[in-house]
Amino acid sequence: MRLEAIADPADPRLRDYRDLRRPRAAGIFVVEGRPLVEVLLAAPRVRPRSVVTTPAALAALRPALDGVADLLVYVVSRPAIDALVGYPFHRGCLAVAERGAPVRLEALLAADGPVVALERVADPENVGGVVRNAAAFGAAGVLLGPGCADPFARKALRVSTGAALVLPIVQVDDWSAALARLAAARCTLVALAPHASRSIADLATAPPRRLALLLGTEWAGLGPAAQAAATVTVRIPMAPGVDSLNVATAAAIALHRLAPEHGWQSRGGDGTTEGP
Repeated sequence: MRLEAIADPADPRLRDYRDLRRPRAAGIFVVEGRPLVEVLLAAPRVRPRSVVTTPAALAALRPALDGVADLLVYVVSRPAIDALVGYPFHRGCLAVAERGAPVRLEALLAADGPVVALERVADPENVGGVVRNAAAFGAAGVLLGPGCADPFARKALRVSTGAALVLPIVQVDDWSAALARLAAARCTLVALAPHASRSIADLATAPPRRLALLLGTEWAGLGPAAQAAATVTVRIPMAPGVDSLNVATAAAIALHRLAPEHGWQSRGGDGTTEGP
């Protein structure tokens, strides 16, 4: 790494970080806080461009930074970071990175695990939550149709706890064609709808070997193309008077019920085998 101390938040070397509320230049994104910066530095599909850190945060980041050759690391004061990003910033460090080459749908079809397909999920926090849950339950990746929030938006990355930097995510413009590709690959397309006649418990007794889970917005649900493409439509049973679940919550429940076992289900969160 290459350390450079900067005193002036208006320094042109910091232009990628200025006013985090504004859109970034095409192809780059920002992550905030030490946990996400550490994930970023180890992620194979993205390229870190630089890091901004306070002296205190630098000490904790050093083990991760030392492994990245030629990385620019700008060391600034806490007041300088506040002035730079445009609001009080308490996470100590940020990084800017370049997106890698887009992941192709073939990569998801060739991988083990279910595919989570989202339609018109426009809230970045919901997209981030779905990505986090998809990673937690062994999904092959996430397919985002038109109208979905950017998984590399700051809020999405923060809610995903960096899973969007690691889990394959495919963004498509032709939603109908993507669904047809999933079906052609012999995926069982399972749509979630709160008023479906069939319960997810029925499907969980013999989960599909290859699964694509289709989820739409909380209010409008899935559109006609997804409904027509679905192999089966199921509901998650809820208490009377409750219309729907948050889409990230619904994804987590469905993945837990339907995802085939890949070994991760028999292990605890720390990698240890659970008891009976």
